Amino acid sequence: MQPTHPAPDGAGLLREILAINESLSRLKDLDAILDRVLAESRRIAGADAGTIYLVENGRLRFGYVHNDTFNREGDVTRDVYADFTLPIDSTSIVGHVAATGQPLDIADAYAMPSDAPVAFNPDFDRRTGYRTTSMLTLPVTTSQGTVSGVIQLINAKDDAGRPVPFSAQARTVLPLLSTAASVAIERAIMTRELILRMMQMAELRDPSETGAHVTRVGAYSAEIYHKYAMMQGIDETLRKKTKDLIRVAAMLHDVGKVGISDRILKKPARLDPEEFAVMRMHTVFGARLFANSTSELDAMSGRIALNHHEKWNGTGYPGHLDGPADTRPPGPPRAGAQIPLEARIVALADVFDALGSRRSYKAPWPDEKIIDLLRSERGAHFDPDVVDAFLDIFDVIAAIRDKYAEDKPGQADG
Repeated sequence: MQPTHPAPDGAGLLREILAINESLSRLKDLDAILDRVLAESRRIAGADAGTIYLVENGRLRFGYVHNDTFNREGDVTRDVYADFTLPIDSTSIVGHVAATGQPLDIADAYAMPSDAPVAFNPDFDRRTGYRTTSMLTLPVTTSQGTVSGVIQLINAKDDAGRPVPFSAQARTVLPLLSTAASVAIERAIMTRELILRMMQMAELRDPSETGAHVTRVGAYSAEIYHKYAMMQGIDETLRKKTKDLIRVAAMLHDVGKVGISDRILKKPARLDPEEFAVMRMHTVFGARLFANSTSELDAMSGRIALNHHEKWNGTGYPGHLDGPADTRPPGPPRAGAQIPLEARIVALADVFDALGSRRSYKAPWPDEKIIDLLRSERGAHFDPDVVDAFLDIFDVIAAIRDKYAEDKPGQADG
């Protein structure tokens, strides 16, 4: 996204902040909210790049990043899923802002006075060849006055694209946006934690349904969809809206397993045909949880739960139903474009994660073996275009897997 000129002063700015706040209230997913907050902050400030950090367990955890110098085509890079934390202290600029709760405006990072309370770390510039000049770092503060995160914007640009100091307008307006952002971020974190707790109930029944697994499937699905939509030329507004929904809805793909007996879920051997027929009903049970939905999120969650085991060639399950409330036996399997796009995406994301995960009955498959399978099933089990999108962003997929690895402390708790 290319930065544009800041909004007008006065009442126009207030209206713009209110409009941004309203748009944030419509988003469901934390990453979508961080992306929007960063995009709007950069647009108002005319900034080339920016990063958001969130306070987690007494440290700052990397949340989201934009950089137009390195990424001008709308694609998401693996850097978005970097996984590191920083102490909340003056060993870094963002840590200092989080510790003090005060913004820090730097006109030139390489010309900071020797008595500045914090120093600039040029490691990123050295590694990448980037040249950081102006920096505006702001605390994200809750209505109770607690710092919940930090927004750092880098290199305000003039009309010729040259780095310049951040304007007085940006320094005045962006704290208002950060306050609005804190409300949306807190709501999204609560939503994600609620979903993970729901899935912990499913994990009690099926140990494979861990919080890390559903988080990965949600993130894989969102990024596969994003790339698919870019490849198909889908409008940016629809692309962002759908990506927001699919990340959350995909996490609930196997929630219907709560309706399957332990005798089947925890059987250590292969299921017999009768048992497998019962297991297949988890798709129908999951869809019924979202029956009579009034929200787009519930509707998508129901479509994914019902259809994520359908196959492109029409050999999947459970088959046609008129809707999640339909109690009749399913009809013939869906095939091709009859399967909702979001379910075709989750089908691949779920299989990839299952094959690459350690289970009591198997070791994780190596990437090469999984990719060979996905290629062989292109046009059979999986939508060919979805496979192509997945393979095109495999570096992002690998970064997601690393960030949400099964053995990270506290991972299942989100």
